[in-house]
Amino acid sequence: MSSRPAAPETRPNVDDETVAGFGDEWSRFDQTTLSPAEHEAIFGQYFGIFPWDRLPADAAGMDVGCGSGRWARGVAPKVGHLHLVDASEAALLVARRALAGQANCQFHLASAGQLPFETASLDFGYSLGVLHHVPDTAAALRECVRCLKPGAPFLTYLYYAFDNRPAWFRAVWQASDAVRRGVSRMPMPLRYATSQIIAGSVYWPLATAARLGRRAGLDTANWPLHYYSDRSFYTMRTDALDRFGTRLEQRFTRSQIAALYADAGLEQVRFSDGVPFWCTVGIKKAGA
Repeated sequence: MSSRPAAPETRPNVDDETVAGFGDEWSRFDQTTLSPAEHEAIFGQYFGIFPWDRLPADAAGMDVGCGSGRWARGVAPKVGHLHLVDASEAALLVARRALAGQANCQFHLASAGQLPFETASLDFGYSLGVLHHVPDTAAALRECVRCLKPGAPFLTYLYYAFDNRPAWFRAVWQASDAVRRGVSRMPMPLRYATSQIIAGSVYWPLATAARLGRRAGLDTANWPLHYYSDRSFYTMRTDALDRFGTRLEQRFTRSQIAALYADAGLEQVRFSDGVPFWCTVGIKKAGA
């Protein structure tokens, strides 16, 4: 498969401050100390709806916004060739180290707005936790789908707009988002330090309360940060920096994501029925 190089002087659909923040994050949290069991559990949550059985033998696909390479660690052994794309040189360095033992991985410094692949050349793709951090999510999704062959699956994780949560839950998020807007504009060392204080003083206590509540027979599904009740403090620290250290963040309802998928030329759209929300997969339509 041939490829066209991305022009380094042109970085369409990129927020450079956000890219720099993620380069810093993955340099600090390269996921190498995450236990294999926790990595497998998290991977299963995100990829549970991915139609592996649709892929041809020796499938070639793309990881758009690969970050530390944590998803590629689970995908690369299952496919023929995997292209890892990120707009951050620092992130790509981390991913290269993580995938050093995988000969079928290729790395590209490029943005989701200008992918270095020919139209209709790839058998699958995914972009998890990335496209809500670009200025124009719809345009980025269309660019991803452009690279896929008809019938190829594409998986995303886009931040949800709490459309399946009660009003009080959304109010709590609005308060936390005000904190994020302040923290994300701090210098990176201070941003990191503040996020770690939040991990210890907010994430860990709430996750512990949810775990104890569940053991006591309570329904904790709507408790803030209950997702972390089964996660390590390392993951909490990572996600606290991810959540509060990122300047550009967009959120979408399930119906909005369905519309984005339809606009991009994806059909047979399927949503995961568990956390994290929303993981969504679609199939590229013929002629799209």
